[in-house]
Amino acid sequence: MIRDIRSYKRFHILLAGLLLCLHWSTALAAERVRHTVLADGHPLALWEKSATAAEEAVLLVHGRTWSAIPDFDLQVEGEDLSLMDGLVAHGYAVYAVDLRGYGESPRDDTGWLTPDRAAADIGLVLEWIAEHRNYRVKPHLFGWSMGSTNALLLAQRRPELIASLTLFGFWYDLDTDLPADEPGITPQRLRNTAEAAASDFITPGSISRKAIDAYVTVSLAADPVKTDLRHNDHYNALDPAKVATPTLVIQGEFDPIAPTDYQQKLYTRLGTGHKQWVSVPGGDHAAFMETPRAYFIDELVTFMNGASDRAGAAGQAEDR
Repeated sequence: MIRDIRSYKRFHILLAGLLLCLHWSTALAAERVRHTVLADGHPLALWEKSATAAEEAVLLVHGRTWSAIPDFDLQVEGEDLSLMDGLVAHGYAVYAVDLRGYGESPRDDTGWLTPDRAAADIGLVLEWIAEHRNYRVKPHLFGWSMGSTNALLLAQRRPELIASLTLFGFWYDLDTDLPADEPGITPQRLRNTAEAAASDFITPGSISRKAIDAYVTVSLAADPVKTDLRHNDHYNALDPAKVATPTLVIQGEFDPIAPTDYQQKLYTRLGTGHKQWVSVPGGDHAAFMETPRAYFIDELVTFMNGASDRAGAAGQAEDR
């Protein structure tokens, strides 16, 4: 009997190890593919890394200064830093968009990007993803930093497009109104800097110097000129009470850009009853690339799994 129990335990340990190896081999085998999505006639670069036979998709939306590849698919020899790879290892099809003026998406004729335009483009990309492949639920949406406010605008306006919403590094105080633009402003097209590229890595020892240097190099190559934004007062329309989608609010423990009181206002005002608020211990504004990366990804995947189960159950009820 004891021998049988030991054999049973050994079998499950070996099985767990085999499944883990399969997960990582899937991640390592995933190639990054570039798509072009036309958003009201304007080309947007959309990057994809997918697990074999992925049944669910997630769209990642970058922040204010840097585009999709440096933020979500940083490759450094000997280190695991890519959020795309981390989610592929859990079986997802992972997409990351370059919004207008970022990465390989050109500016439009206005020379500007606005929050309303960003939210509309995110919606059009989500439609493209849903049409591109028949996933079992709608795509999940993840927004980082300024991407979190753009993602929230989308979730308020087009909830039918997403299975869940994750807001990381939410920087906006919901009790503050942003001013309208001064008249006559023009795009400045300022050069980005190495100092700006390294500024999100706040907690000492949370990421290697080698990784920071790689991020600086990749970021400046992808986004040598800072994208010009206007009409930030569009964010005054943010209203979490209008969000009925399952929502995860996630913050780094040591993130000064997204302080706890901002997250508390966001979380308590969300209209959805399916919501979670996670603090990543030891993390800051770039926690998914730093020492707490595994914790971050585990919390994100657990939340998305729960949202998918709810969406799947709702779909079955509608079919009856």
